[in-house]
Amino acid sequence: MLGKFSITFEALAISLGIVAGTILVAFVFNRLFRRFIRKNTLLIRNDPTNYVFLRHAITAVIYVLGFSWAVYSLPSLRTVANSLLAGAGILAVAVGFASQHALSNIISGIFIVIFKPFGVNDRLRFQNGLQGIVEDITLRHVVIRDFENRRILIPNSVISEEIIINADFGDDTICKFVEIDISYDSDIDLARAIILEEALRHPLKIDGRTPEQIEAGRPEILVRVIALGEYYVRLRAYVWARNNADAFELGCDLMESIKKRFDREGIEIPFPYRTIVQKQVNPKPELSAEKE
Repeated sequence: MLGKFSITFEALAISLGIVAGTILVAFVFNRLFRRFIRKNTLLIRNDPTNYVFLRHAITAVIYVLGFSWAVYSLPSLRTVANSLLAGAGILAVAVGFASQHALSNIISGIFIVIFKPFGVNDRLRFQNGLQGIVEDITLRHVVIRDFENRRILIPNSVISEEIIINADFGDDTICKFVEIDISYDSDIDLARAIILEEALRHPLKIDGRTPEQIEAGRPEILVRVIALGEYYVRLRAYVWARNNADAFELGCDLMESIKKRFDREGIEIPFPYRTIVQKQVNPKPELSAEKE
């Protein structure tokens, strides 16, 4: 029985050589294909999502074929391999039940690549507050780099059922809301003029009007009163930016420059006032001692 499974040194060396060659081929393919993706994306600005997923799929095929060839090259294991192939139907059913979650991730990854709800380099935000940039789409999960340079790994089957906000889906231009509160005693017209001046002079601002709106004389930037709160008047400026990254930088810069202008022009940014009433409570008269 043991002789049936004896392995000669020559066969073992060939099998190990095939395994080493498989690893080397997969490594070289990964490196060259990654370089091709980067170069192709920079030159013709092509979406790298399909290439990234294809790289992982082909790498997996290389490993499967190489390891299968290594096992089949051993005469002692060839009979076992033939038996496994003969019972491939039963084996496929067993493996299918055992790896339902893994297969669902692969299928979900294929659907992501086909229907493209998002792609590599897109900025995503989820309902639970997580947000970041799609860095990679593998056979099992999506890799997202957040703005602290940490990686968030989300299985493909999970992210396929998530409600996400894709800042780069379709048109990249974004209307940034810049909201500032002023007090009821402040001059609304002066505050609106300051916000408008600061927004118009910002270098990342773009004209988001359509030709029809320009012809109709619509202002490039609108500043409206959107709320009358308990202690504030809220103004909102609608400023367009080229993409989500520019919009974030533009919003931060405008908050700072508008605050400085408000301080110079005497526009008050309010905070809640509290009136404290202190009452003087007369002490209760002490009870006279009981007469003996």
